[in-house]
Amino acid sequence: MHISYSPKNFFTHDKEFYTTFFPLMGMLILQNMVSYSVNLADNIMLGSYSQFALSGAAIVNQIQFLLQQVTLGIGEGLVVLASQYWGEKKLEPINELIGIALYVGIFIGTILFFFVSFMPKRVLSIFSDDPDILETGSVYISLIKYTYILFIITNILEASLRSVETVKIAFKISIISLVVNVIINYILIFGSFGAPELGIKGAAIGTLIARCLEFAIIVYYVVFVDGKLHLRISQILKPRFTLVKDFFRISLPVVATQFFFGLSVGLQAAILGHLSADAIAANSAASTLFQYFKLMAIGASSASSVLIAKSVGSGKIEKIKEYSRTFQIIYILIGVLISALLLVVRIPFLSLYSLTPDARILANQIIIILSFTCVGTAYQMPTLTGIVRGGGDTKFVLKNDLICIWLIMYPISFLVAFYWKLPIYIVVIFLNSDQVFKCIPASIKVNKYNWINKLTK
Repeated sequence: MHISYSPKNFFTHDKEFYTTFFPLMGMLILQNMVSYSVNLADNIMLGSYSQFALSGAAIVNQIQFLLQQVTLGIGEGLVVLASQYWGEKKLEPINELIGIALYVGIFIGTILFFFVSFMPKRVLSIFSDDPDILETGSVYISLIKYTYILFIITNILEASLRSVETVKIAFKISIISLVVNVIINYILIFGSFGAPELGIKGAAIGTLIARCLEFAIIVYYVVFVDGKLHLRISQILKPRFTLVKDFFRISLPVVATQFFFGLSVGLQAAILGHLSADAIAANSAASTLFQYFKLMAIGASSASSVLIAKSVGSGKIEKIKEYSRTFQIIYILIGVLISALLLVVRIPFLSLYSLTPDARILANQIIIILSFTCVGTAYQMPTLTGIVRGGGDTKFVLKNDLICIWLIMYPISFLVAFYWKLPIYIVVIFLNSDQVFKCIPASIKVNKYNWINKLTK
């Protein structure tokens, strides 16, 4: 059911909007940054250990990133639907939706686990054909694969809590995980305090222990501490068929969108990886810094999605147009902030890495390129995934990405990289060009307001 109406204000004057959105966004940004710092710690420590260790972990992390995007899709699909029920103060459907999301996530994680177990080097060869990088990557993935299902369950449970505006526990879990991971990494990668020097294998052990700890804490919290969801095993194990249909109808476009986005990032790494070994390390270092600051836009998107979906569910339709306009200005300001931060910290950040001179120059060039495209990223990504998708239109983002990324950006980028064989930094510009021109359909779509869709029964 699509709803249209006339706005009262250009920006919202609703105090509840600001007192709800900014604390929620701030907590989500902090939680995402701390959580991402687990990967950042691996990246920096391995980068200071050796370039081959960094590159080996980088190609494995492309698989992890793809899994993360699929898990994010499941979680965001859950949030869109569950937040509308939360707006109606109905908990029973939320419990059942959590069960459905867990079934789907565990199924996907199990398939991926067996896939990388039986043919690890064949999978990793997608991202690089360098035998030394493949060898170190195989060592890393032999342990990282055990984190997949734990990671999925943890993130789906955190998404379920986010749908009812509970986010502090996820932040606390991320802090604990970061501290544990950094300590174990330092001890096992470099052989500190008399421990064996395990290099990339030590990083994998640290990440595995951190994921186990995250899983244990979140399960304990939702079962024994949480006072909102009141999870019931019977509702999780036996969801109603109508809710299963609703979940797949809403979530499949979201999961597909995130899957193709993860595939896109992996394909970018594969393109650069087949251009040169230096390009793998340079892209890993540059994208690590960019992804870290991009978490501000992701936090804004997640908070927007919860607020928009809750407003639709509770019937506050007259407020949503004001909310969406206010959000768009906030997104642009976040993009400008990210751009400035990238330019300021790029040199000291790259000094943490043990890179070849060519790789260091290329990494610096990539960060400068990303500092310009990030304004587009910070606007169009949360506009589409936070406002439009949070409002109930989960299909538009998928259609938009399929056209902009797969029918426009990649065909041109392949020509630039392998036919015209232009310099690597030119290839990077084209690989990120969609982040800019996607702003046009995003702006048109969000300001038509035909995405407001009540999904609950």
